[in-house]
Amino acid sequence: MKSHRQELTFEVPERRGFLNITPQVEAAVRASGVREGLCLVNAMHITASVFINDDEAGLLHDYERWLEQLAPHAPTSHYRHNDTGEDNGDAHLKRQVMGREVVVAITGGQLDFGTWERIFYGEFDGRRPKRVLIKVIGE
Repeated sequence: MKSHRQELTFEVPERRGFLNITPQVEAAVRASGVREGLCLVNAMHITASVFINDDEAGLLHDYERWLEQLAPHAPTSHYRHNDTGEDNGDAHLKRQVMGREVVVAITGGQLDFGTWERIFYGEFDGRRPKRVLIKVIGE
């Protein structure tokens, strides 16, 4: 069995944002040489997410609006976590909703997606470098 590990680093200049990281994940799968297996992609920070959905601007806007309604950033005093001096209690909750990781099958050396599926990095407390792990295993 082959195994390939790669890290990506992102620094989203705003507090929140969504990046389509599918091309970087596809490149890691190619570099792995795995033809049949699995690809794990996970955010290595507790205020960021990796998820799969459609790369459509309206949907990404809807996520932003929905998440802000679900866990608004302000007032920061709303979150007990922020009593520690942080101001990112909302980012932890947003990450919990959007998820930590995805696993995608690899078939014939390519990510085995459904129609319109793409991999996204979701940032909820940006303005500093954060990492994403790609782990590819298989034959």
